[in-house]
Amino acid sequence: MRLSNWIKGLIVGGVIVLAGCGHKLVAHGGDTTIPLYPDKATFDKVKGLQNQGGPAGVIGGFGEGLVAKKIDDQTPVKVISTDDEGAEVQITGGPMQGTVGYVAKDSVD
Repeated sequence: MRLSNWIKGLIVGGVIVLAGCGHKLVAHGGDTTIPLYPDKATFDKVKGLQNQGGPAGVIGGFGEGLVAKKIDDQTPVKVISTDDEGAEVQITGGPMQGTVGYVAKDSVD
């Protein structure tokens, strides 16, 4: 009887682990990659510059290219935490597996 409870526990634990890992990154607007920022503070700085427009917006665009890694569309991720603007994720597959960073909210499915 104890063995069957142990097996049930393993099954429930496995389902919980798999449920937390079923996300992927999604590109929008014809893009094939998603920018992965090292942290939320960097994301906020770059987006703030881009939203200013003019010369600051251009600098923000260049900044994204310098500080954000480009991750392929449909890359599997584990969501670590979320907020109103995005999510901290860990890549669970592909060449960048294990990398942790921050992405915009609409980039996670």
